[in-house]
Amino acid sequence: MDANQRSRANPYGMDEDCENCPALCETRTQVVHGYGDVAADFLFVGERPTASADELGVPFAPPGGSTDDVPSSDEPEDAASGTTLRRMLERLGLCDATSPADAPGLENVYLTSLTRCRDPDRRPTDEEIANCDPYLTAEIRMINPEILVPVGKRALRELGVEYTTTPAENLSLPADHGSRIRGRGFELVPMIDPWDQSDAQTQAWLEAFVELMSSDYRQTKGQRDR
Repeated sequence: MDANQRSRANPYGMDEDCENCPALCETRTQVVHGYGDVAADFLFVGERPTASADELGVPFAPPGGSTDDVPSSDEPEDAASGTTLRRMLERLGLCDATSPADAPGLENVYLTSLTRCRDPDRRPTDEEIANCDPYLTAEIRMINPEILVPVGKRALRELGVEYTTTPAENLSLPADHGSRIRGRGFELVPMIDPWDQSDAQTQAWLEAFVELMSSDYRQTKGQRDR
């Protein structure tokens, strides 16, 4: 954690009462802004808050971490015993396994999403993603990560268009799962949504990321124009 960071939850004090998307204001429990280490090299970006994230206020919060254990459309019934991003980060040594679900002990990791509010019955529209883009852009610029990890197809598409020179039509999942894609001042390492991963895909991504962590991945830091 950066010495000047007072809170891992919404460390930049972004608008807790945002009303840019009226429809989402009606369905959300709370606005789920980014969470984590503001000096992080690794920034993970999902599509929208999960049901547990909407309840706890922490992006990627795993099922079972809230009082509402009813799975949503993107949290399958067996999700509590399946792969979650938190379990993957624990295996990489980037999250304290003893920390609570509503205050995960992240090290060198920042978590956020394309949209900050949740509709339990549908995925976000292009307009809603555009409305939230200033928040995401601000986080990426202020953290200036080495590695962006788009989690899922929608995040890869949005980040690929904005932050790489690779044509968007050439980026896809599962083809690019765990691969290193050159970005503008950093690299992208896409990931299939953990709940959609097979055991083999989880292991492959973890092995690729361990190899990345042991490499000289910091060589691009600071080269991106602000």
